[in-house]
Amino acid sequence: MEPSPKDGESAAAAEPSRGTAPSSGVVVQVREKKGPLRAAIPYMPFPVAVICLFLNTFVPGLGTFVSAFTVLCGARTDLPDRHMCCVFWLNIAAALIQILTAIVMVGWIMSIFWGMDMVILASKYS
Repeated sequence: MEPSPKDGESAAAAEPSRGTAPSSGVVVQVREKKGPLRAAIPYMPFPVAVICLFLNTFVPGLGTFVSAFTVLCGARTDLPDRHMCCVFWLNIAAALIQILTAIVMVGWIMSIFWGMDMVILASKYS
C-alpha cells in the first residue's frame, strides 16, 4: 500500500521522479538595461579610464567630471541618439550627484563603481 500525500504536498511531489529527457538547447540572452546616466559613461582609452577611476576613488566625482570632457573630444557612449552636449551634461550631473552625496558615503561608493564601469567599458573598447 502506497502512502498518500500529506496536506500541503502535491501528488506530483509524492511520486518518484521519472526519467526526464535532457532539455533541448535553449539560448537565453541577458541584456542589461542602463538608465540615461549609466549609459552616458564614455568609452575612453584604457589609461584615461584608469586615471578617472583613481580620481574617483580619492576625490568623489572628479574622475566623472574629467570623463565628461572626453565626450566633447569624441568619446563614444551608449546614447548614440543623444547630442554630444546632452551627454556631456548628463556626465556633469552624475559628477555633481557623486560630489554632493559623498558626505553620506553614498556618492563615494557610487563614484568608485562609476570608475570601475569606466575601466570595464575601456577594456571592452580596446
